[in-house]
Amino acid sequence: MIILTGGAGFIGSAMLWELNRAGMDDVLVVDDLGSAATGKWKNISGLRYADITGIEAFAALLDSNRLGQVEAVIHMGAISATTEDDADLLLRRNFHYSTSIARFCMASATRLIYASSAATYGDGALGYSDEEEEMHRLRPLNMYGYSKQLFDLWARRNGVLEKAAGLKFFNVYGPNEYHKEDMTSVVFKAFNQIQAAGRVKLFASHRPDYADGEQLRDFVYVKDCTAVMRWLLENPGIGGVFNLGTGTARSFRQLVTATFEAMGIEPDIEFIPMPEKLRDKYQYYTQADMQKLKAYGCTVEMTPLEDGVQDYVQQYLQQENPYLDATDS
Repeated sequence: MIILTGGAGFIGSAMLWELNRAGMDDVLVVDDLGSAATGKWKNISGLRYADITGIEAFAALLDSNRLGQVEAVIHMGAISATTEDDADLLLRRNFHYSTSIARFCMASATRLIYASSAATYGDGALGYSDEEEEMHRLRPLNMYGYSKQLFDLWARRNGVLEKAAGLKFFNVYGPNEYHKEDMTSVVFKAFNQIQAAGRVKLFASHRPDYADGEQLRDFVYVKDCTAVMRWLLENPGIGGVFNLGTGTARSFRQLVTATFEAMGIEPDIEFIPMPEKLRDKYQYYTQADMQKLKAYGCTVEMTPLEDGVQDYVQQYLQQENPYLDATDS
């Protein structure tokens, strides 16, 4: 059995799709679905899994050691909102919950793959190297990033990273993100703005060294993320913290232009002021250093931005059913 926490969320449900593609459905999904109105349940309605349990019930199973034989734990469950301001909640869900899972995996010699975040890098002033001896120097810009860094540091101190693999996801976009509200990708937001008004609004730059729309991010397609996780599942001897992006920074203008082109519409972009509360927490540049993962032998080829956006828009957002399905190729 594989345990998949956050299995009804964005990256988690995409990973369930990846497992289904590989012929694996003996999966325990761990997640809270919340209100039916959010549509989170739809992320897994077309996918195969053995059982589903809530977060609190799973924590009780961990404490009582009643999980039976587990092949691997893929831990994607977390509060992922960078704007979450309840620091104690973030500590409980993103740090203490993760340490409980890691202790179970260490005690049972179970493979662990978990989600870290590029938010641990803060403003990027110290670069984007995933070498573990540099982790203590990082200064995240928000409590979400700090909660992820805390677990990375704990995992290194306690020898977890000798066998477990942590992934610092950069800006992930793709199908099954629809329940994330304000935390959805710019592709999804742009698609809906184009449909509604034929125009996309982007934040203007508030730094003289970046023109409007030229803020840079490493945008990575969710299908590439799941392919890397599947490779790590198939190579259980590989441990450490790894960046997961494309290795190439692209601008928001390029991302939105790719969305217009995938929809067959001429680009029309309007720049609006960024809210003041975000200005001192905003990353103007991110780019994953992917050399470490490649050095370990990962051969997953990252999808170019324009191709990823086209697949997402045309094969999902423009379809009647935009969700990943076990029958997808």
